Amino acid sequence: MKLIVLALFVLLILAGCVSKATDGAFPSAIGIETLASSTSSWDGAAYAAYPSGQPEISVVKFTIAPHTAMQWHSHPMPNAGYVLSGELTIEKRDGTRKHFVAGEVIPETVGSVHRGISGAEPVVLIVFYAGTSGLPLSQQPPVRSGKMRSVRK
Repeated sequence: MKLIVLALFVLLILAGCVSKATDGAFPSAIGIETLASSTSSWDGAAYAAYPSGQPEISVVKFTIAPHTAMQWHSHPMPNAGYVLSGELTIEKRDGTRKHFVAGEVIPETVGSVHRGISGAEPVVLIVFYAGTSGLPLSQQPPVRSGKMRSVRK
């Protein structure tokens, strides 16, 4: 009886080794790296919640010419940008700024007016928006009416 139990134990260990070898058979073929994980935007403001409604994910590629100041705008939903190339400084109306370079992730602000300013080289930026169907990706700040104007990219 002890011999049978010992044999089963050895088989289970061998089966586990084979399973582990199979699970990790291609470890160099797929690399996984978390680029960002955040509960707040780049300026430290906590994300409150996702918008309610039918979820809609939008992914937008921006190419920004050198020395360009984007229009002031805000976002009504959480979003994050990945700088593929170039350098981008994000600036809020109160003067708060943060500089981002190629390979960095920008956890964007929600409901806070800001703009991007490119450096000496063109910027290529991929932005992932977690919104809802029909919700604009960005909004321009109030004009004379006091209302936000929607901008759908």
